[in-house]
Amino acid sequence: MADITPIIPSDRQVIDGYGDGQFCVSGQWRTGAVVVLPDRTEPWRPQDFAALTAEDFAPVIGAEPRVEFLLLGSGARMQLLPKALRQSLRDAGLVVEVMDTGAACRTYNVLLAEGRRVGAALLPV
Repeated sequence: MADITPIIPSDRQVIDGYGDGQFCVSGQWRTGAVVVLPDRTEPWRPQDFAALTAEDFAPVIGAEPRVEFLLLGSGARMQLLPKALRQSLRDAGLVVEVMDTGAACRTYNVLLAEGRRVGAALLPV
């Protein structure tokens, strides 16, 4: 049998699971929205996709080293980021890809395994 499990360095934040308003990141369960970066995970203030503002993304925009792009988990279903907010984030140097939270969690882990500098801002399911 071939082992197809991605090899991710042990010092990286891996999303192990999600559901019921929680996320398991590197073995630790966290309640509510979170920002996951390769080197740390922190609570994220927003709880509602429709109420997101550019200021909500400050933890990612200010991250050092900078992320290449951000996966935005919009909850149980994919939603569209308003054009003005997307442009504001782009002007701040942040490229955002919106998808449902489950897809964002899976995609984050794949890109992390590829060695990409990716971040995830995740609203709970």
